[in-house]
Amino acid sequence: MIERPLYLQKLFSFRDKPVIKVITGIRRCGKSSILKTFAERLQQEGVASNRLIQINFEDLRYDNMDYQGLNKMLLDLLPPGDDKVYIFLDEIQRVPGWEKVANSLQLNPRIDLYLTGSNAYLLSSELSTYLSGRFVEIKMLPLSFKEFLTFYTFPEKMSREERFALYLRFGGMPSLMDYNFDEAQSGGMLDSIYNTVLMKDIISRDTVKDVTVLQRTVRFLADNIGNMTSINKITNTLVDDKNLSFKNNKLVESYVSLLKNAFIFYQADRYDIKGKELLRSREKYYIVDSGLRTYLLGRISDTGRLLENIVYFELLRRGYTVTVGKIDDKEVDFVVTKMDDKKYIQVTETMAGEETRERELAPLRLIRDSFEKIILTADVLFTGTTDDGIKTVNIIDWLLS
Repeated sequence: MIERPLYLQKLFSFRDKPVIKVITGIRRCGKSSILKTFAERLQQEGVASNRLIQINFEDLRYDNMDYQGLNKMLLDLLPPGDDKVYIFLDEIQRVPGWEKVANSLQLNPRIDLYLTGSNAYLLSSELSTYLSGRFVEIKMLPLSFKEFLTFYTFPEKMSREERFALYLRFGGMPSLMDYNFDEAQSGGMLDSIYNTVLMKDIISRDTVKDVTVLQRTVRFLADNIGNMTSINKITNTLVDDKNLSFKNNKLVESYVSLLKNAFIFYQADRYDIKGKELLRSREKYYIVDSGLRTYLLGRISDTGRLLENIVYFELLRRGYTVTVGKIDDKEVDFVVTKMDDKKYIQVTETMAGEETRERELAPLRLIRDSFEKIILTADVLFTGTTDDGIKTVNIIDWLLS
C-alpha cells in the first residue's frame, strides 16, 4: 500500500491526544486506506493487534446498526488491561446517533478514536456543538500531482509535462491506479464513484425532488469551474434549457449545498482586497477532481480554468484559506492566507503575448501591500521576477515544490 505522508503525518501528530480524529472527504479519495496504513504503522511500532479495532460501516453486516448496538459491540471488543486501544470507524455517518457513541468513548482515557465520513453533515454545526470541541477534522483530497507521480509507474522517457497532462485528464482518485490510464476502465471507475456519491451521500438523504435538475446542476458547475457565478445564474440557465419549468432559486441553492456537502464541489467566496471584507455575491466553484470533470464533460479544451482548479486544491492541501480577490474592476484569481502569511496568485495557461501578460499583471500591480504576488503558468520560458517584484513561476515547478 502506497503511503500518503501529508495525511499520515497529521494522524501521527494527533496520536494519543484527547480529541477525536475525523477524516472527511469525497468517497474513494483514500480515507479508508490511510487508516489502514496508520494501523499498520502502529503495529510495526509494537501495538498488539487486539488493541486495533477497525470497522467499516459500508459492510452490510452493519447495515442496521444503531448507536446502542455499536456502543455495546465496541465495549465487548475492548481487551482487558490499561493499554491504549485504537478504534477506527469508517463511514460512521451510516450509524444513526453515532455522535453519542463517539462522545461516550472519548470519556475513556484508554481509547484513541478515529472516524471517517463522506459527507459534511458528519460535522454539521449541531454535531460540532454536541462534541463541543473534542474533535479535530483532517480534510482529505484526491492525489496531488506530487502524490500522483509516486502512485503510478511511467515510461522512463515520458516528460513531466506529459505526466502532468495525464493528471489533468485522469485526475487523482487513488482507485484509478489499477487501470494504468486505460480510458474505458478508468471511465467506468469514475462513473461508479460519481453515482455512488449521488446515490449514497445526496439522493438517499430524501431531499432531492428532481434528480434531473440535480444532475444538470452538476454539469453546469463542472462546466463553469473558475467562472464567477451565482445561484440566480444557475437557475436562469436551467430554466432557459427547460430543465426547470419555473424559476426556483431555493431548490437550486439546496442542490448546490448538497453537492458541496458531498465534497464534489468547493466554493471560493470573493474578497474585496481594498475593503478587506468578504463579498456576498458571485462566488466561484471548483470540482474536487479533474478526472471527474473529464468523465462528466468529455474531452476538455479550457486548460486555463482546469489549471486554476488544480491550483485551488493544492492551496487547500497546503493549509491556506482561499478566496477570490476583487480590486477595483479587476479580479485576482486567489487571495490566500495562513496565520500571518498572505499571497496573491494569478493562474494562466500562458504568459506569451503582451496583452496576456498585461491582463495577468495589472490586478497585482494595483495591490499596494508587501505580500508575495505570484503568477503560475504552464509556460517554461516566460518565468522570472518583474522589476516590481511579481514572480512568474512554472506551475509544475510550483506543484512539486
